[in-house]
Amino acid sequence: MSDFSLEAIDVGKAYQEGSGDALHVLSDINLHLHHGETVAIIGSSGSGKTTLLNTLGGLDEPTTGKVLLNGDDIAKHSEKTRCTIRNKHLGFIYQFHHLLPEFTALENVAMPLLIGGVSPEIASQRSEAILDEVGLSQRLHHKPSELSGGERQRAAIARALIHRPDCVLADEPTGNLDRKNAEQAIELIVQLNQSYNTALVIVTHDLHIAERMSRIYTLEDGILAPH
Repeated sequence: MSDFSLEAIDVGKAYQEGSGDALHVLSDINLHLHHGETVAIIGSSGSGKTTLLNTLGGLDEPTTGKVLLNGDDIAKHSEKTRCTIRNKHLGFIYQFHHLLPEFTALENVAMPLLIGGVSPEIASQRSEAILDEVGLSQRLHHKPSELSGGERQRAAIARALIHRPDCVLADEPTGNLDRKNAEQAIELIVQLNQSYNTALVIVTHDLHIAERMSRIYTLEDGILAPH
């Protein structure tokens, strides 16, 4: 087991646009997260924050450098294995909840466990327990359309943490919420991060939220630097 949950080592990302010059989005990114550590990344729109999260999460391959999860180079594996790694070791929270509309809160939260091969009975028990932790014990069988915006995001947070991942990657997780619900959501994320010893990388435009994290970085023109 590596000392670090997640590492980016000299990571660069470029996209080739036709026959022209490559568009460099990320340049020589270095980031090291211990287990349970929290990091905020702030930056202007178009600075590459989402591209960085996608690369850290193995959704996108770096053009140069490498991303290590528990010391393992994600990109060296097949796409099938990368999907398994993401399912077992990573959690994702987005600005929009991305809950499946035809399933209940309980079923949505159980989905990562079911995909990972956990029995329906155990998946349901664990999902009910974490939904209770996030204050949704009375909303287990409600579909997303029957939940408020804050409740939907709490369900999404529960889904990201149901399998106790090594690292959670959050892309503007409060960006679609009012101030009260945003405060509740970030408090919940921090509490679960501490309870589960899960590393957390959060991209946010809100400096108030960023200051809740143990470290803050700024990403500008593809370059990551301490804030």
